Amino acid sequence: MMEQTTCFHCGNDCNTTVITFNDKPFCCNGCKTVYEIFSENDLTCYYDLENAPGAIPSEIQGKYDFLNQNNIIEKLVEFDDGHTQVATLYIPHIHCSSCIWVLENLNKLNVNIISSQVNFGKKTVRVTYNSEKSSLKETVLLLGSIGYEPYISLDDFNTGKRNVNRSLIYKLGVAGFAFGNVMFLSFPEYFEVGEYWLEQYKHLFRWIMFAFSLPVVFYAGRDYFISAFKGLKAQLLNIDVPIALGIAVLFIRSSIEIMFDLGSGFFDSLTGLVFFLLLGKFFQHKTYNFLSFERDYKSYFPIAVTKITSEGIETPIQVYEIEKGDRLLIRNEELIPVDGILINGKARIDYSFVTGESKSVSKISGDKLFAGGKQTSGVIEMEAIKSVEQSYLTQLWSNDVFNKNKEDRFTTLTNKISKKFTIAVLSIAVLATLFWLFTDASKAINVFTAVLIIACPCAIALSAPFTFGNLLRIFGKQKFYVKNAAVLEQLAHINTIIFDKTGTITSNKKSTATYEGKELSTTEATLLKNTLRGSNHPLSRSLYDILEEHQILTLHHFEEHLGQGIEAKYGDHNMKIGSASFVGSTDTSVLNTTVHISTNNDYKGKFTFYNSYRKGLSKLFNKLKTQYDLVILSGDNNGEEANLKKLLPAKTKLIFNQKPDDKLEYIKYHQSEGANVLMIGDGLNDAGALAQSDVGIAVSENVNVFSPACDAILDASRFKQLDAFIEASKKAVRIIKWSFILSLIYNIIGLYFAVTGQLAPVVAAILMPLSSISIVVFTTIATNIIGRKLK
Repeated sequence: MMEQTTCFHCGNDCNTTVITFNDKPFCCNGCKTVYEIFSENDLTCYYDLENAPGAIPSEIQGKYDFLNQNNIIEKLVEFDDGHTQVATLYIPHIHCSSCIWVLENLNKLNVNIISSQVNFGKKTVRVTYNSEKSSLKETVLLLGSIGYEPYISLDDFNTGKRNVNRSLIYKLGVAGFAFGNVMFLSFPEYFEVGEYWLEQYKHLFRWIMFAFSLPVVFYAGRDYFISAFKGLKAQLLNIDVPIALGIAVLFIRSSIEIMFDLGSGFFDSLTGLVFFLLLGKFFQHKTYNFLSFERDYKSYFPIAVTKITSEGIETPIQVYEIEKGDRLLIRNEELIPVDGILINGKARIDYSFVTGESKSVSKISGDKLFAGGKQTSGVIEMEAIKSVEQSYLTQLWSNDVFNKNKEDRFTTLTNKISKKFTIAVLSIAVLATLFWLFTDASKAINVFTAVLIIACPCAIALSAPFTFGNLLRIFGKQKFYVKNAAVLEQLAHINTIIFDKTGTITSNKKSTATYEGKELSTTEATLLKNTLRGSNHPLSRSLYDILEEHQILTLHHFEEHLGQGIEAKYGDHNMKIGSASFVGSTDTSVLNTTVHISTNNDYKGKFTFYNSYRKGLSKLFNKLKTQYDLVILSGDNNGEEANLKKLLPAKTKLIFNQKPDDKLEYIKYHQSEGANVLMIGDGLNDAGALAQSDVGIAVSENVNVFSPACDAILDASRFKQLDAFIEASKKAVRIIKWSFILSLIYNIIGLYFAVTGQLAPVVAAILMPLSSISIVVFTTIATNIIGRKLK
């Protein structure tokens, strides 16, 4: 008999599942490993599996020999640059916080593992490791040795598709089949038919109903018991506790009745309850999967890349239009949107977006480039070797290193409501049952079960994800791509909007420029065009489009100085393009936006831009001025100040000559004063300000502005609808609050009928999923109405 019945590490009860180590009980492999490795061995690193704590189980020895084959490894890993590999593995045994802690500290077990990130919902771990010193097989064996053997199906890469989990469909089928037959067998009992042959076989019918209930309770309904057990084990009252209790009470009571011939039991209510619960869950899954598919694969993703046609013409296309074999132009600081082969140019790729490591790697012509890398040394040309995976890019975006861990208000609110709701429901059920035991004992069991089933906060839990999920899809269709639901919540609470000027409130397409200075030689004009070709700055893009076509050169050196300008070298010619101070000019003119040029430290002249502001700019600012503090925060000089004062409302703050760090500090200061800041910029040059703001939106105009720093990307053609998108986010919050109220009203009415004994358990089982479905329908219709107003 073990003296201690609680887990030695986490303190949870482990009477049912006990793993013993050094005469100490642990509730799971996670807790055991935490103690064994990280406590007792003082964070010792194990990089040799022979010496790792816990030998490799004999059943997995040799099981993963197929992971020595390069063709299989290539299909399983999602990134491989010859030094680092990244693979996502499905771990069915993830079930608690200790599991997450162990799996996210694999680098302490194997020093060659760089990082590991758990997705608890999908039960996956994304492992990044040094492929020169370790391997995928060694990683898999390590996981197996600590009790987290991954599930790897050869079908996953032979067919190119991941197996679909159909267990819910199978359970729904079993419950539906049993429910139909039990109802059929219950008809004589319902109508109190007294035929001789029915009386003779009545007991047989009841035992057949009992047999039908067994797979319903122990197979179709087992997830409710597992969830409730794990919740109670972790000292949490989740929403499955009252459901599991209701199913258990119905089954035990019905079994006792037929065993002692006290009645026919409630097998019809029991099987009907599980069937309708699963039907509601199936509907929810189908709806949410539809919303996710629409967002990941069908939404407009406002990222443009430059395609080089067979005639050598450079033309912008949308990222989802990329096809295998397309030749793409990737500029400085642009993201590589798809796996490909480097064709031309000097590539220095920063894969921190994928691996978390900021070290850049050099690539030469013929080398493979992976989606998610960022080019950091000028322009390159590559050939796509597959079509783009938009869902992969959005996954990288959602898991990026710029994640600010913003509070998800409604998720927190839902969890609080669910916990208190469950306690209240259990209390009401017990009190109502005690009352009916003394008043009419025949109704007590029905009342107890009906209360547990009818009063469920499922509808409350569904309102936020379905409302925001549908709005994310609608925004995507309207060329406004938002990272996740938390961004929509933040967008609804902003009170200050800060705009960059160049490329944000000005249009790159319509800008014109004039040149003043020394005439450029053919060589200098060609170098100017090719230097601009490598930059993504809005002024660079505008000037590049304005200048005449020239021969394409492979520059010997290219460097972009943030907030100052760009520098390039070809042969004996060194060119600088940017601010007056950057190129060495003493020009102090502030009348217009200017770009200065020097060659070999010899000042040549300047291009003066005449800005074209976006259509509807003045109208947009006038709509926003009543609710928000508006600020223009520009890195340019104040040459446009007079024009902007005529265009914009009087209270708009105009601040010029702001370097990227100045913008970031300005936002940080106002946040400390209580401002909720929305920053709208160009995505690359304003990366720091976008990351610091509560919500950062990058404006896309035929430019690859895909950056982990931004929370949303807005197509330039929809800029004038910015106020409508913000208002739609506010309405979504109101929809969620209304759905909370509707759910509360439903539960009060349902509880009244259940407590007074007027509601049968099977009716409660039908009404419960209907309440969830009604919330889903309400939120979907309401958000669709909002969506129509955006068009």
